[in-house]
Amino acid sequence: MAFTTVWLTMVAALLATAGGPPGGPSLAVPGGGRSWPVAGQGPRGRPVVLRAFEAPATPWGAGHRGVDLRAGPGARVRAAAPGEVVFAGRVGGQGVLVLRIGPDLRITYEPVRAGVAVGARVTAGQPVGTVEGALAHCPAVCLHWGLLRSGRGGDVYLDPLSLLPRWIRRGGPSRLLPVLGVPAPR
Repeated sequence: MAFTTVWLTMVAALLATAGGPPGGPSLAVPGGGRSWPVAGQGPRGRPVVLRAFEAPATPWGAGHRGVDLRAGPGARVRAAAPGEVVFAGRVGGQGVLVLRIGPDLRITYEPVRAGVAVGARVTAGQPVGTVEGALAHCPAVCLHWGLLRSGRGGDVYLDPLSLLPRWIRRGGPSRLLPVLGVPAPR
């Protein structure tokens, strides 16, 4: 019994460090982890990125302060990381959901009809709402996913894709190498 407990603890720690099992059937990583906020048809449930993050040169400069992911109206929105819901309401006529995932990090989603209340604790991959409709800046219906770091100088926008481990972001299949190196030619 003790060996099994130790082994399971080691596996859980390894999965948390590696970002989870490659090619697993679920978008969520057990025990915390990370998840795509909407499901897509790509490898590992990867949605199509309609527009990538473009950091502004200045705090008030032009840029794209998040990532737009293809998602139809009514698509399920999931927590990209474990955290606490700190805002669920309307801003400028759009539904917005904000999760605090650390002392100085917040994830934002819009346009979203929240399915969780402020104060709720959520896990990665847990449904938190649904996509409401189109945003003015998207050519199609999308989910705008943002990441902010709070600091003394105010909020700084970060690329939300940086939350996801490389194995989730990758578009192609995994490549396996021999355990003992490359065999010599015959």
